[in-house]
Amino acid sequence: METSTIKCALYTWGANSFGQLGLKNAEDQVKPQCAEYGQEARTLRAITGGGGHSALITESGELLVCGQNHKGQLGLGHVSEVMTFQLCQLPGSRTVQQVSCGWDFTIILTDDGHVLACGSNAFGQLGISPQTQYTAQPLLITSLREPVISVAAGLRHVLAVTGSGGVYQWGTGLLSQAKRALNPQPVPAHLSSKEPCLVTGLDQEPAKCVTAGSAHCACLTVSGEVFLWGSNKHGQLCRKETFLPLPTALDRSLLNGERVSAIHSGWTHLIAQTESGRVLTWGRASYGQLGRQVTTNDSTESSLPSEVRTLHGASQIACGSEHNLAIVGNQVFSWGWNEHGMCGDGSLCDVIQPQPIPDLQNAKALLIGCGAGHSLALCCLKNSEDTGS
Repeated sequence: METSTIKCALYTWGANSFGQLGLKNAEDQVKPQCAEYGQEARTLRAITGGGGHSALITESGELLVCGQNHKGQLGLGHVSEVMTFQLCQLPGSRTVQQVSCGWDFTIILTDDGHVLACGSNAFGQLGISPQTQYTAQPLLITSLREPVISVAAGLRHVLAVTGSGGVYQWGTGLLSQAKRALNPQPVPAHLSSKEPCLVTGLDQEPAKCVTAGSAHCACLTVSGEVFLWGSNKHGQLCRKETFLPLPTALDRSLLNGERVSAIHSGWTHLIAQTESGRVLTWGRASYGQLGRQVTTNDSTESSLPSEVRTLHGASQIACGSEHNLAIVGNQVFSWGWNEHGMCGDGSLCDVIQPQPIPDLQNAKALLIGCGAGHSLALCCLKNSEDTGS
């Protein structure tokens, strides 16, 4: 009789100088390694990372964290590095719906629509009193008056969508660029606020979700429109201006008139998935992060959305700072910056076009996530054992 046991495992690879791979060591890994998260029997709902830390959400809504913690970004009540995944206890035993990690802070969305934040507040990115420099305890952002449905941490700024479809922004990570670009015009409040501030110019239709780069913002509306604002230094806003203070609709003709079903952002590039399953990329291309050959240094080619056919029908996409992962047909593909081995192919050479990760080719991928320079994937391996009859 043949019995097949399906074993799921969390694989991590790439930069690891703070123990963010959860492997009990601090050495970079150029190939996927099996990480323990202490609850192997339970599956995960989401995985992601920040500048030097990682976060997992279990099916039951528990938050597990590891890695860099010098600003308390792990929310564990202390500021020591953590080399293995540990449970982050939230006040009021709340359960977690979504987690988004910035450079040195973490934004936590609970199942009841509350937002908590921990880590550095040097740019007001925690959305709490600016007097607090940092916190190792997750603190509730009290000024968000209605339930939140989506959050996104950029490098040093944050976006949130409320149940009624409004978008709030806080953290001053875009302020210096905004001042330079808009001078002598005043900077809109949402770019300079250290507490949640309603983003103006999105009144036409309700927002569904948000994503953020190092100095830009993106919002996907219920009707499949994309609005972009912030820095356009790398053509990531698909416009001529160097900076857009207010949300500006992405011209749908650039996407063949299709509605967008999901939007993802690295530090300086964006990826859109359309309703028909097409995947288009644009923005900075210097490390292969667009997943396509950009022939010239002419920025017009990279600042126009262009399809990456290998990724057609991807079920999931995750962006790190300058590298990406995707699940296509149950397989994990990677591309982009690879200096720390975060593409997982065993090399340190940048990957220009999406490639399946060799060591995970026999696994079925369930979930993927990226930090700034590291990668995570939950995969199931099928072990068939012939036990005779």
